[in-house]
Amino acid sequence: MKHILTGFALFFIGQLLIWFQTNSQFLSQWCKDHPWILAISGMPISYILICATSEVVQGFDGKLWPGRLLGFGSGMIVMVICTWWFMNEGITTKTFISLLLATALVLIQIFWK
Repeated sequence: MKHILTGFALFFIGQLLIWFQTNSQFLSQWCKDHPWILAISGMPISYILICATSEVVQGFDGKLWPGRLLGFGSGMIVMVICTWWFMNEGITTKTFISLLLATALVLIQIFWK
């Protein structure tokens, strides 16, 4: 379970960094004017995601699918929260249901053995 939770935390951090890397252009003129600097930050983000995948695969006895679904689910959760918080985009019924489904996906992968 330790590997799974560590991997999920790393996926969450990686997805959070990706959100800022791709969407900071809408929050800051400096970021909009310097996309190459943001693009360079992709290398450490990739390393975090590689470590997340390694942890999750260890936690799921060598299986890749659960980690892929955890990465997807964490990305959906981060997208909804950050877009609501930083971009003031409301959470519609469709978005709320998608968030519930992403959360269910993560919980199924973590707790259903």
